[in-house]
Amino acid sequence: MKAVDKETIDAIREIVNIGVGRAAGQLNEMTGSHIRLKIPFIDLIPFKDITKKDQKIISGDVLSAVLLDFNGSFTGVTAVVFPPESALALVMLLTGETEDSPDLDVMRIEALKEVGNIIINAVMGSIANVLSEHLTYSLPVYYEGAVGDIAGLKKARAIDEWVLLARASFLIESLNIEGDILLILEVGSLDHLVKSIRQALDR
Repeated sequence: MKAVDKETIDAIREIVNIGVGRAAGQLNEMTGSHIRLKIPFIDLIPFKDITKKDQKIISGDVLSAVLLDFNGSFTGVTAVVFPPESALALVMLLTGETEDSPDLDVMRIEALKEVGNIIINAVMGSIANVLSEHLTYSLPVYYEGAVGDIAGLKKARAIDEWVLLARASFLIESLNIEGDILLILEVGSLDHLVKSIRQALDR
């Protein structure tokens, strides 16, 4: 994998922002609240470095994540990852339940799966549309664990795989809910993605 130039990173950021904007519109309709999603940080890092302390990735022993496999001209897993306090605040907003509700755990999983599905499909749909690529998706899966465990789910990861990391801020009225969008690309897929983006920039 050759170094990714700043122009390509900026293009990836713009494509992800388009998808995040679409997701915000759908979440606004779901909640009846004004929601803004922002991607202030985006980077490409080797998969083997995903748990390093100096990376701008959500930390914590137990994180809430929604994952979707995708396949096509590039292949991998997309995940939306929330720390516990952000997941809880988001779910209470969506469901109207309180923290001591006996059914909150069940509602939490279903609500986060729905939110994750909206965000992932919007972001991946934006990538596919801009690059004229066709992708197919699995059903969303909910998981709790450390970020390294979440990122390594589904299948064994090769040491030379790459992660497109986007830190998402969910701005909901007075709440500031944070999350990470992880695009984990299988071997060779990042090269194809970068090539497609560069071709799109040349058009």
